Amino acid sequence: MLLSLLSRSAQKRSETVRFSGRILYLTEDPQLILQQLEGKDLEWSPARKLRDNISTDEITPAYICYHYDEKLGDFPYLGLKAGNEFPIKPGDVRSGGFVASVSGKRRGKGSSREQSPYAEMCAGIQLIVAENIERIYKQNCQNLGILTTTNFEVLDRVRKGEDIPLLEFTRDEDPITAQIIEYGGLFEFNVARLQGRVSLPHVETVPRPMTLAEKILARHFVVDAAAGKTGLPAVAPGDAGFVRVDIRFSHEYVTPMAAIFFEKLVGIDEKVVDPDSIKFFRDHLTFLEDVMPEERKKAGLLALASDLARKQEEFARKQGIRLHGETDGPEKGSEAICHSKISESYALPGHVIIGSDSHTPHSGALGCVAFGVGTTDIFNSWFTKDVRIRVPDTVRIEVRGERPEGVSAKDFMLAILKHPYVRDGNAIGKIVEYCGSAVGAMGIDERATMTNMAAEIGAFTGIIAPDTKTVDYLVDRRGMSRAEAEKWCDGLFSDSDAVYLETIVIDASTLRPMIALPGDPGNGIFVDELTAPVGIDIAYGGSCTAGKREDMDMYAAVLEKALAEGRRVKEGVTFWIQFGSQEVKEYCRTRGYLDIFEGAGVKTIEPSCGACINAGPGVSTHKDQVTVSAINRNFPGRSGPGQMYLASPYTVAASAIEGKIVVWKG
Repeated sequence: MLLSLLSRSAQKRSETVRFSGRILYLTEDPQLILQQLEGKDLEWSPARKLRDNISTDEITPAYICYHYDEKLGDFPYLGLKAGNEFPIKPGDVRSGGFVASVSGKRRGKGSSREQSPYAEMCAGIQLIVAENIERIYKQNCQNLGILTTTNFEVLDRVRKGEDIPLLEFTRDEDPITAQIIEYGGLFEFNVARLQGRVSLPHVETVPRPMTLAEKILARHFVVDAAAGKTGLPAVAPGDAGFVRVDIRFSHEYVTPMAAIFFEKLVGIDEKVVDPDSIKFFRDHLTFLEDVMPEERKKAGLLALASDLARKQEEFARKQGIRLHGETDGPEKGSEAICHSKISESYALPGHVIIGSDSHTPHSGALGCVAFGVGTTDIFNSWFTKDVRIRVPDTVRIEVRGERPEGVSAKDFMLAILKHPYVRDGNAIGKIVEYCGSAVGAMGIDERATMTNMAAEIGAFTGIIAPDTKTVDYLVDRRGMSRAEAEKWCDGLFSDSDAVYLETIVIDASTLRPMIALPGDPGNGIFVDELTAPVGIDIAYGGSCTAGKREDMDMYAAVLEKALAEGRRVKEGVTFWIQFGSQEVKEYCRTRGYLDIFEGAGVKTIEPSCGACINAGPGVSTHKDQVTVSAINRNFPGRSGPGQMYLASPYTVAASAIEGKIVVWKG
């Protein structure tokens, strides 16, 4: 395979860039956006309020991602909400002649979907300017060749059509990222790397106290790719290089686009490196046919979505890659949600794992450095088996004290997400290490809720040091001997004098059940602070975040008590519970939970991402509906047009019984 790459000619950009086109300011005022789409150019003013927290769901709503080619250029910002309007329509950006897109804080938060910057690029956007930019989105931009900056002074030079030194976009980057920018993208850089034409930094960090994640990254740092040599004595924040990965996984939303890139750029007959360490999943669009509006079906979107699954299956078969697909039984469903299966069956303490989804940190609960990457990173890893990294700083979040009854890991996370340090974006791109007595008291499934939702923090990853509960998990769930499990966990802890960028302390004993108000997971308040009763139409328990065994224990505890009192799900409310994997469903069967769920009037759903991405039962269908959900994020439109509140499994189940958002009193 390397011969086909070695024969290519990778070229650098020129030392200056010039943008010939218009600037699109994504403002809070929909009329200002409409004026720009109609041809009026705005000038930059700090007084003009730009949209903050633009998620990738808003850049390319989930149904747009059924496309995986240049057609995406017709659709950027279709989900962008300005005021109470969605001012951008198909084709607006492409026809507007825009070359730069400008917004406020936390640009590109949420899903890791590379379709978002790819859609922008295909529409003509060559430059992203924002106050700060989420890690995965920024990396996806760089991988594709889109330039990014937080320096708003560049806008005047863009408007005047001046030559701008490429150094403006590389000066604050590590040496590897700077060269990726210079080569116009990750693939061209990797071609040059294989040809020995790039200069990789030599990490010279001397032995030092390290955090758990730093130790794992040091073990995996590539020293000599040709010789397969990995491992350094130590790394420190800012060290840049490549790390060898133990597991690479992707799902049907991403695999086809990566496969197209691979076949087009590497070679249609070439083979991936080490297919046994690559896993594919058919888990995102399993139930799409059941919930897709008829007008979208008529527009051919269901056929496009089905083609995603076909392309992934075809590539998996050709490459000899394990595909966790749909089940063969009478009930439609998947084997598992990717994060659930990776944690249940593959992840091991000390692993480095990359996945095509922002919630890849799920496996950090087992002491892994697991992080989401975009399509281009996945496709490049198929022939390099490594991924670029700049060692991030680590933020330590200590949750100490005894948690009150009815308070769960989800409540911990909603409290963390409203913390000013996190809400202001200071933890973006950082490693988050959770610790403290309250975390140590949790089982692995509850810990996974916390590491999973590192994505909502905007973190690089979340991680928890392995301990006796990790050993028990590996023995009970994987069938390991205790000695083998203990060996995997050996040495995986942070040194007592390790350096942290910031330490946040949360007193669990002061917490009460929480709710995140619609619009953002950071909108957390205590449930008892709601100023008026909130009636609900839908209660939803499931997703990778809330479809694990311990989540099922919580749903069952609430419902069993309700049944004992002669109560069921409130009339007018639909309560959905979706299993994270077939293993979780079997667990529920053996524990008698399926009978409890049925008796209480719950509708159960086979494993799939489903409603979490607006692609399965449990989505709202009109804007007046209210949902209380145990999933991870409630960005506008993510699970339908209605209003979504985020809560713990306890609160979701109790609210389903009461017909309004309430605290469960066990």
